Formats: sequence, structure tokens, C-alpha cells
Amino acid sequence: MPIKPITPKGTRDFSSTEVVRRTYLRQLLQEAFETFGFQPIETPSFEKLETLTGVYGEEGDRLVFKILNSGEKVKKADLEALTQGDFKKFVHSLSEKALRYDLTVPFARYVAQHQNEILFPFRRYQIQPVWRADRPQYGRFQEFFQCDADIVGSRSLWQEIEMLSLYDNVFSKLKMEGVSLKINHRKILAGIAALLGAESKLTTFTVALDKLDKIGKEGVLKELRSNDFNENTLDTLGVLLELKGNAFDQLHILEKLLVNQDEGLEGINELKFIFSKLQASDLKTITLNYDLTLARGLHYYTGMIVEVSAPENVKMGSIGGGGRYDDLTGTFGLKNMSGIGISFGFERIYLVMEALTLFPETLHTTPKVLFANFGEAPAEIAYQYVNKLRSIDVACELYPTEVKLKKQLAYANDKKISKVILIGSEELEQNKFVIKDMDTSVQTSHPITELLSLLS
Repeated sequence: MPIKPITPKGTRDFSSTEVVRRTYLRQLLQEAFETFGFQPIETPSFEKLETLTGVYGEEGDRLVFKILNSGEKVKKADLEALTQGDFKKFVHSLSEKALRYDLTVPFARYVAQHQNEILFPFRRYQIQPVWRADRPQYGRFQEFFQCDADIVGSRSLWQEIEMLSLYDNVFSKLKMEGVSLKINHRKILAGIAALLGAESKLTTFTVALDKLDKIGKEGVLKELRSNDFNENTLDTLGVLLELKGNAFDQLHILEKLLVNQDEGLEGINELKFIFSKLQASDLKTITLNYDLTLARGLHYYTGMIVEVSAPENVKMGSIGGGGRYDDLTGTFGLKNMSGIGISFGFERIYLVMEALTLFPETLHTTPKVLFANFGEAPAEIAYQYVNKLRSIDVACELYPTEVKLKKQLAYANDKKISKVILIGSEELEQNKFVIKDMDTSVQTSHPITELLSLLS
């Protein structure tokens, strides 16, 4: 039986048009990164399993694609651990590597491994595919590109300003109006958790809060109740979730509520600095909003966190996000290496641009010129000119076989080739060639000595 031609779920093929558009988006992002002083790196498609687990939280760990050991290593699987119910130990005995889940953790490993070769603060960008065993849906895939920018080796809040300004720069160049940035701070969330008497349950609190958009306020409160959060303190949280006003209004209210929470106050002061500096920097496209409910469930964030929302007229989830982390490289033995990173949701940004028709119409990979084939001798002469045009970067091709001209013209038309060159036996005798303009159907005859100048 023939194999059914179908891609694995969560993956896609890309047509020529899609590849050209993706290349355009990637090049624009690269140019923006490099304008801001970031340098490119690349890391392997897979890492050691121990590198990728225990960092993203329990939910993230479940989405890591594990690579099955091969050969004799399979026989060394710890079956005793399986019978004893130690599934984690069994999995690690069966798999030593995994496809990267994101670019941030491999980057942290890279920094720790190459710390003696890096000039700090290190500004890096990376555009590579990642893999997640997530349920595929619109805008969410199991294989997709991530575009990250990070600065490590500095705790200066000016780095936060840089990252948010980078977002503004990119979305301005993409002409994507209506993009909004939601900003919060993990220290403020820690202060609120302390206010609720749940310092030890910060992770549980942020994971539940991060689901607000999906399960609503009551859903969040219900989940926290199921994790033994005090009912009276949840009333306080309910009030906090209803905060209104601009960023400074909300931060002022929080400042009063967290007056005895030093960590929360530190987060408030940092956000005041960030908002004030960005307001003075004349942002072109993005709007900034303080959002107390923004939690970003990844455990490594320790400072400002940000999430990017698409324009309201496009139905799409977040198209970017990131934040400050203070000890991500500590996992690899490199302590006190603070950093901040942001990600651009490449696939979702592509879909938003497609929905808003933001890709330039001039993007194409179609050859400019097709030489018609009129038999062996004319084709040989035509191919000489094909090579000459290619040497001066004019995209062209020779139709491969001698068939009716009507079929060759139809081929050019279908490929949207703008000009067809006709060099038959009659033209060769007269040292001429004919240009057929496919847009106007007008044919003009010229001396063959003018071919390169007319088409270059």
C-alpha cells in the first residue's frame, strides 16, 4: 500500500510564497536586532534531557519532546523504576536527549559553557525552530520558529527599556498598528502572595493567575481554593483583580496595599522607572498597559514580565513576551548572572501580517525572464544569454523542451514571469530577438546586441 502523503500533526509544509514572506519577516527581525547591538548565535536542535527538565515547571516538562535512546542503550531502560511507579526515573533511563522547548534555556547553557569567551553584558539574538508536544490549534504548532533577544550580565533597568523599545521598533517597521504590551512584575506578585499569607505558594498562585484569560476570575479563585488558599485573603485578591486606571494609578494603589512588603515595593519602584522612561521616549506604535493579572507561568522570571497582544481586529493570542531572570544560568553553575529576554512569536506575527495584508506585494521569487525554446541551435544561443544575465543577477530561465509557443507562454503566465524572450531561427539569421511583455501582450523586436542592456 502507498504511504499516505501527510505531515505529522502540528507541523506544516511551506509554499514558495510562504517561504519568501517568512524570509522577509526573518530578515526584518534580524536587522532590528542588529540595529540594537545584538549578535547572533545558534544552539543544537536537541539538548541533554536534564538541561530541559525542571526549569519550565511541571506543565512545561510534560510538553518537552523526548528522544528515545537507540541501539544497546534501549536495553538499559530501568524497568524496576517503572514497576515501582518512579516514572521520571524510568523516562530518564529511556531517553537522554530532548528537542529544545524554547531558546532561553539553551541560551543559559550556552552562556555558562562559553562564559570565558563572552564579553558581558552579552546581547544575543537567536532565530531557530523549537518543538513542543502541545495540542495543535490556530496559531499554535508543535514545530515553530522562535525569535529571541537577551541581554545577560547587567541588572540595569535600562535593559528593560531597551527590550520594550525593540518591540516598538519591530512593530513600527512591520506597520502593525494597535499592538499593546501588558507589563507586570514578579516581585509585585510575590508581595501579593505574601499579603495573602501564601509566600510558600507563589508558584501555585502565579500558575493559577496565568490562566485568567482562559478560566476567568471565578475559575482562578476556585483553583486557589482547591490549593488551600484562605477564603478571606481571596476576597482581597478579588478586589485587586478589579483594579482600574492607568499604570501609575494602579501602582499607587498597590503601593499602599503592599506598604509592609519590601519585595513588592521594590517591584513597584522598578515599574515606575520603566513606565516613566518609556513615556518620555516617544514610542511610535505600541501602547503600554500595567496588568496585575499577567503572571507568565515560567518559573525562571524574577523581575519585570511582559506579554505582547496583537491588534484587536485580529483574533490571536499573545505574539510575544518575556521578562527579567536573575539566576537562570545558576542551573549550570554560573551564579549571579542576571539577564532579561524577550521573544517574538514568529508564527503568530506571520498570521497577523497575513490577516492584515501587511506583506509587501513586491515579494516574490519568480524569474524576471523566460527564454522560449525553439529547438537545439536557438536554445544553445538562448542559454548563453541566460548565463550572462544570471552573472549580473537577473533571474531567468530557459524553457526546457521545444513545445508549442502557446504552452511556453502559458507557463510564463502561470509563474507570473513578466518577459518572454523569443530567439528562433529567423531571429538568429537577422541577429535580433523579440521581447514579449506578458502584462501588456506587446511584442517588440531589438538587435541581439541590446539584449543585456534592455533586461538588466
